[in-house]
Amino acid sequence: MILSENSVVEIKKAEYAGGYRLRLLFSDNRERTVDFGSFLNSSANPMIKKYLNPDEFRKFTIEYGDLTWNDYDLCFPVADLYEGRI
Repeated sequence: MILSENSVVEIKKAEYAGGYRLRLLFSDNRERTVDFGSFLNSSANPMIKKYLNPDEFRKFTIEYGDLTWNDYDLCFPVADLYEGRI
């Protein structure tokens, strides 16, 4: 969660947008499409590399306003996603 104009911002919805991109809707109604491809491709960590498998990548969930994979096996700061960077 992050603060924006004195309010907490969370991820309310995430939709698969092709490749390694997700379209995110935040609680302040801001939408952003984030491409995770560069991050996944540049990682040497096998725990992260497994998400290059499209079926694994699509198994994301939203938990308490955070975007996660496999019970926080992979997650990103909401502030970074809100700004479109990972």
